[in-house]
Amino acid sequence: MSPTQLSDFQRVREAMADVQLVRRGIRDPAVLAAMRKIARHRFVPAHLQMLAYEDQPLPIDRQQTISQPYMVALMTEALVLSKNDTVLEVGTGSGYQAAVLAELCRAVYTVEKIPELAEKAAAVLHQLGYGNITISVADGTRGWPEHQPYNGIIVTAGAPHVPQPLLDQLAEGGRLLIPVGDHDLQQLLRLTRTPDGIVKEDLGGCRFVPLRGEYGWA
Repeated sequence: MSPTQLSDFQRVREAMADVQLVRRGIRDPAVLAAMRKIARHRFVPAHLQMLAYEDQPLPIDRQQTISQPYMVALMTEALVLSKNDTVLEVGTGSGYQAAVLAELCRAVYTVEKIPELAEKAAAVLHQLGYGNITISVADGTRGWPEHQPYNGIIVTAGAPHVPQPLLDQLAEGGRLLIPVGDHDLQQLLRLTRTPDGIVKEDLGGCRFVPLRGEYGWA
């Protein structure tokens, strides 16, 4: 890729952050810095790279998608992460969301059900120098108990209900972000573990591919 193309991508990425994120209310400086830094075009198929910074999700392999930039920023901001936090991501997909998370916290553990996607994401993340992201090929609806408790858990696919194993692996004060609903439309929920129990907030409507697994869709 030529220096001119790289410069063009940088300008478009800056515009994406200004227009799609800041104007819609994304305020966390660390989230905005991550979105401005990360080369989203590296995570999409070559023929779609020129669309990488558009205000839309894009298809990747195996009928999966890379989420709309605003949704990535919104979910990341809603986790309220700090540098010492540990995060679980359910649904690695392209690896882009994991990269954004890795800029904000100590460690990201991400689970992908489709081996082909996990392999491609791992290759891109390695090329970009991320050493604090660990990928597993498994049923993400079961979480990843070995590394619990998590300060943040983010699910990047739509679930019929909140998987109990994910709630069980959430640290005190930790937050779980998950789309819950049917195949066509979900509500983005934030569930926070407090000393008095789980507090649930509805952050609005969204649309994700179905979450597959034991505690997801069949």
